[in-house]
Formats: sequence, structure tokens, C-alpha cells
Amino acid sequence: MVRAPAGGPPGTRPGRRRIEAARHVLARRPGTVLLLAAVAMLLLTWVPACLRLGMVDLRVYRTAAPHLLSGDLYAFRLNLPGPDLFPLPFTYPPFAALLFLPLSWVPWPPASAAWTAASMLALCVLVHCCLRMADPAAPAARHRRRVLLWSAALLWTEPVAVTLALGQINLLLAAGVAFAVRRRSAATAGLGIGLAAGVKLVPAVTGLYFLVHRRWSAAWWSAAAGAATVAAGWWAAPRPAADFWLHAVGDAARVGPVGSVLNQSVRGALSRTLGHDAGWSAPWWACAVPAALLALTAVVRCARRTDPLGCLLAVQLLGLLLSPISWCHHWVWAVAAVLWLTHTPHRTRSRTAALTAWALALAGYLVHWLALAQPDIWQFGRPWYLAALGWGYPVCAVLTLVALLLPAAGKASGGPPASRHPRASSSASVSPMP
Repeated sequence: MVRAPAGGPPGTRPGRRRIEAARHVLARRPGTVLLLAAVAMLLLTWVPACLRLGMVDLRVYRTAAPHLLSGDLYAFRLNLPGPDLFPLPFTYPPFAALLFLPLSWVPWPPASAAWTAASMLALCVLVHCCLRMADPAAPAARHRRRVLLWSAALLWTEPVAVTLALGQINLLLAAGVAFAVRRRSAATAGLGIGLAAGVKLVPAVTGLYFLVHRRWSAAWWSAAAGAATVAAGWWAAPRPAADFWLHAVGDAARVGPVGSVLNQSVRGALSRTLGHDAGWSAPWWACAVPAALLALTAVVRCARRTDPLGCLLAVQLLGLLLSPISWCHHWVWAVAAVLWLTHTPHRTRSRTAALTAWALALAGYLVHWLALAQPDIWQFGRPWYLAALGWGYPVCAVLTLVALLLPAAGKASGGPPASRHPRASSSASVSPMP
């Protein structure tokens, strides 16, 4: 009897054997795959940050927080070398500075390492929550393997990698939001969203998720928690709080150049197309109103067909599109988009188109290459082809909203996507984590 060679049957091509071997490793050693990916990313982000200027946003958090007590928090600037860089201000509410104060007491190497590790863990939590919402009846072993492998892969997508390189807080907030909305307790869910909005205002849009699911108590708890964060910041530092809430909060240009390709909001993309800051002009309204209607309709449709992940995704895309500033690293919710498009049953052409667009933008580091091509961050005008490519993330978001809006192939528009699972029910959006 002739024994088949290791790695496949006789006649199997070497390339095919290597693919099968890779699949075997991915299936049997998902934890090892994630560990190797995490260590590699940690070395690529943390070591350079210790040797030279890096993780600049985390440096702003650490350096600016003590200025809350001296009263000049919003006059603070972190000056960076280079002609294309601008002094970085502290852009979050005073409550965030209160939370960041302990960072200033820890030496930079351990603080930056711990922050990076916590952000990677947050990615795993975000993936876990999204997959549980997408497929609540998945067996524990399969779910665990999916979480580990997806986390290892999504670690290298542009918004996630840039978040880690800058030391941004986006992954921590996104994981907190996804964790909170799945709580059965209205108080726990609302407090989680309110605190996230107290750190950075954009998560406040998640209150819409509670409203469309008629979780009135959770919505009230989130509003109360958000108001408490405002009061805490005002109590701790009245003058900086007045500076922020009465002046800085509405000044988008203070955050950075609105027309930079790093800003992937509708306002940013439109400003690059027009050659000047679109502001709240008629062209902006002409783009923003249809996008908002599309997103709101998708939110309602997903809620009616018991699609919690789709509903949460539509809410977050609404906030990213309409926010004056949505830097590319704010788009970590693309993680949820990829997972929804991949794990929702009955693939359609609209979903395939959206998933393909996200794959090209995220894995191709679209914004990075466009940033290299822009003359400088202050010049808004672009050649037509660069201006068109600068709509990359908004176009991906619109394609995803269209996919969310359309019914799955072979299903009625009102049918729940999880009905094929006996254990799936309308409470999946608020079920406790296993």
C-alpha cells in the first residue's frame, strides 16, 4: 500500500499543500495566531514610540491632563516637529482629562505598553460582542475560534493599526459601547453609553439604538450618566469646562484641518471636492440629509427584523458620516461592518459589493496612500481623481447602509435573520455575554 505524502493526497500541488497546512494551523492554533499578531503589532507601535516621538495622541492625553487643574487645559498644545504637523490640542471634554490624570503619574514606557495591550484586548472584546450579536447560537468553541482569528486579522486593518500607532482611545470606547448595549440591565447599559459619551461626544449617538428598541430606561440612564460627566468636569475645573462647552465644542477647525484626507466624514470629503471647508453649507446639507435618511431607515429596518448588530452598525455609521471630523482611526466600527457583512446569512450582491469595498480600503490602507499624495494637510483642493478616492470610507459606509437596508436574499424584509437558530430570539441584542 502506497502511503500518501504528508500534507495531502498523492499528486497534490505544493501550493495546495501549503494552503492546507495554513488552514490546519488556523483551525488548531487560533490563540497562537493572535498572540503572534499581537506581539508583532506591539513591537511595531510601542518600541518606536519609546525610541522617538510616537503614539502622539496618548502623549496629548498624558501631558494635557494636569493642565485641567491649572485651568489652561484648552490652551494646551503638544508641539510636533515637521512642516506638515500642527500643534495638537486637547479636544475632549474635561471629564476625559479627569480620567487621564493617572496616566501622567506613570512613566512613559509602561504607560504606553499597557495602553497598547488594553487596546488590543478591547479589539477582542469588540469582535466578541459583534459576533455574538451576529450569531448568538454559535457553539462556544466555534465562537472562540472566530474571535481569535478575526481579531488577529482585523488588527492589521487601517483604522485599528492607526489607532494603535497614535495611542488613540477609539478601540476602548467602541468595545465599551458594544459591551454596554448587550446588557439586560437598563442601568448598566445606559451608564456605559453615558460614560463613553462623557469621554468623547460621538458615542452619544448610541442613544438612538436604545430609542429604536424602546429601551426607554436605558436611554434615560445614558442621558443621566452623560449629564453627570458634564457636572463632574464642571465641578473639577469650572474655567476649562466653560471654555469647552461654550466655545471649543463647536469649533471643528480647532481639532485639525477639516479638508485633510485623514478626515473621512462627509464634510471632509466634500471639502476636498470643493477645495474649501464646506461647513454647514447647502452642498453639505445636500449630502448629509440623504445619508442621514438612509442610515435612519437602516436603523429602523434592522430593529424590526431583530438584527442587533446591523442596527448598532447603522447608528455608528450615522455618527461617523455626519460628524464634522471623523479621522480614519475613528472608523474602527469598520470592524463591525466586516463582521456583519461576512456572518450574516444569505449573501447578496449588495453585501458582496460592500465587503469588497471595505476589504480594498482597510487592507489597502487607502487613507495612508492618499495622505502621502496630498500636497499638505492645509491645502483642501485636490485633483479630481484624488478627491474621488478621498470619499473612500463614506462610500464604503453608504454601500453598507444599502446592504443593511435591503432584505436578505430569499427572505422577507421583516423576517429575523437569526430565525434559523432555535435559541435566537428578540432578546439577542441585550443578552448577557457568555
